[in-house]
Amino acid sequence: MIWSAKVASLQGLERYSFAEPHLGSIVEITLYAPDENGANQGARAAFQRVKELDQVFSDYRPDSEVMKLCERAGQEEPVKVSPELFELLKRSLKVSSQTDGAFDVTIGPMVQLWRQSRKRKILPTPAEIQAAKELVSWKLVILDDDRQTVKLTRPGMRLDFGGIAKGFIAQEISCVLRERGFDQSLVAVAGDIVAGNPPPGSTGWKVGVAPLDRPNGAVSRLLSLRNCAVSTSGDAFQFVEIAGVRYSHIVDPRTGLGLTYRSSVTVVSSEGAAADALATAICILGPERGLPLIDLYDDSAALIVLAADDGPRVVESKSFPTFEAK
Repeated sequence: MIWSAKVASLQGLERYSFAEPHLGSIVEITLYAPDENGANQGARAAFQRVKELDQVFSDYRPDSEVMKLCERAGQEEPVKVSPELFELLKRSLKVSSQTDGAFDVTIGPMVQLWRQSRKRKILPTPAEIQAAKELVSWKLVILDDDRQTVKLTRPGMRLDFGGIAKGFIAQEISCVLRERGFDQSLVAVAGDIVAGNPPPGSTGWKVGVAPLDRPNGAVSRLLSLRNCAVSTSGDAFQFVEIAGVRYSHIVDPRTGLGLTYRSSVTVVSSEGAAADALATAICILGPERGLPLIDLYDDSAALIVLAADDGPRVVESKSFPTFEAK
C-alpha cells in the first residue's frame, strides 16, 4: 500500500513522501509536485517499475528472468534476454574486469553457500568452497551485443546482482519520475540513493552518512547531492559470529567467505549502478586497491571507514569533500 505525506508548499510545489516494501527492504520516494493526484500517479508508476525489475533480477524468485537464465547454464545455445538484464550484466562484467574478479556477478554459488553457513553458524568446508569456486568467474559469461544474448558456459553457474541491482533500480525509479515531470525527487532503496534536481530553494538534497559504530546514531557526515547517486556498503546490520570470528554478509569471491574486517564504504557517483557496484567492490578490495577505482569513473568520490582497536580509521578520495554540505 502506498502511503503519502505532504508538507507546506514552496514555489507552488508541495513535498510528498511515499514508501512501499520491495526487494527485501523499503523503497522510499520523495518528490515535489503541484498537486497530490499527480504525485500519487507518479509514485504508482515508479513502484510498478520496481515490481517489473524485481521480476528481472531477483534471486529469491524462482520465476525471475535471471533465475530462468541460470537454469540454462551450461547449455549450448545462448539465451536472448531483456534489455535491462543485458545492460546490467554488461556493466557488471566491466566492474568484474576492473577489479580482477574481486567484484564478480557470477558469485551466486558462493552467496548461496554462505547464506547456509550464516543460518547454521557453521563454516563451509574447504571442499564446499572449492566446488563453489569452480562455478564462479565472470570470464565464463559470453555476451553477444548484436543479438543481445547471454551464455553461461558452465552448468551450475548462478548470477547474483546483489552488489549492483538496487542502485540500478533506484536510478530507474528516478528516470520514471523525470519522464512524468517530477525531476525534483529523491529515491532510496535501502543503502542506495538517487537524487534528482534539488528541492525548491535549495542547492541539494541533504543525505547523512551514519557512523560505523552506531549505524542508527547521529550522522557523521552530511552530504548535499543533486543529479547523482550515493551508495553505502558495509556490515553494520548483517553479520554473523562463528567460532569467535565476526563475518560479514558480503562474500569475498577470492575466499568464498564473508569479510572479516569491519568497514563502511560510501560512494558518490553520477548514477546508481556505478555507485552501488563501486561501494561493493571497494568494500571487498579495501582502500589501497579500491580507491584507484574511483579515478576510472567521472564525478565519483568515496569515503571509507575501517574499524580499528583505537577507533575508526577514515580514508577518503580527494573529491569527496566537494559533496559535503556547507
